[in-house]
Amino acid sequence: MGIYDVDTRAITRRLREDGSLIGVLSTDQSLKDKELLEMAKNWKIVGVDLISDVTCDAPYEWVDKTGSGWEFNDNQSSETFHVVVYDFGVKHNILRRLASYGCKITVVPASWPASDVLNLKPDGVLFSNGPGDPAAVPYAVKTVQEIVGKVPVFGICMGHQLIGQALGGKTFKMKFGHHGGNHPVRDNRTGRVDISAQNHNYAVDPESLPEGVQVTHINLNDQSCAGLVFPKMKLMSLQYHPESSPGPHDSDLAFGEFVELMKNNRL
Repeated sequence: MGIYDVDTRAITRRLREDGSLIGVLSTDQSLKDKELLEMAKNWKIVGVDLISDVTCDAPYEWVDKTGSGWEFNDNQSSETFHVVVYDFGVKHNILRRLASYGCKITVVPASWPASDVLNLKPDGVLFSNGPGDPAAVPYAVKTVQEIVGKVPVFGICMGHQLIGQALGGKTFKMKFGHHGGNHPVRDNRTGRVDISAQNHNYAVDPESLPEGVQVTHINLNDQSCAGLVFPKMKLMSLQYHPESSPGPHDSDLAFGEFVELMKNNRL
């Protein structure tokens, strides 16, 4: 879709003042401006479960081969780990990155019972990215609560937010949200700064998290929480996308960190 005769700078100024706004783009010339405006007013994002529209219908094994073009790490484990991935709208490159580290992968729907997942005796569980408001999917929060502490856990984007809620923390809608492939993130443990890809409108309130949960990563643009660990619960999570391709590969080592978490849990 292309646009013309639009003052994009005026739109940018409006968004910078008022934050993220709902809008409508249409190619249907029969629709009047008033009708389009009503569509925008009636469409909601806060409190709406968008995950149920994008999750898979049934469990499946990820068997797609990882081509040489995706092999940008040389740290494949000599051990094989079985990872169950909750599909909240999972990016396939998350699955490719896990496979490149030698993991066997089972993908399950967002509403799949935690007991069924634990019966598979996985080495770890990954809660994926996904659209919308984490507060709108209490069934997913309950699932996270039932799994955390049983096996090593990794959350990405939506998964990170659901983990925050499952631990008793709060999430909130950001004024602007984070979108794009150039967000600087600092690892507080090492001081290392990565350039990350991000696409989210909600964040975890670090002040609401219980004792023992460590904020490991900070977005340097606005100091928001970008990563957590809870060593006692064998848990790690990132607000951004370590699997991004195309995009910066700085954070791919997070998958290696998850593999180490699973390896240490076997000892």
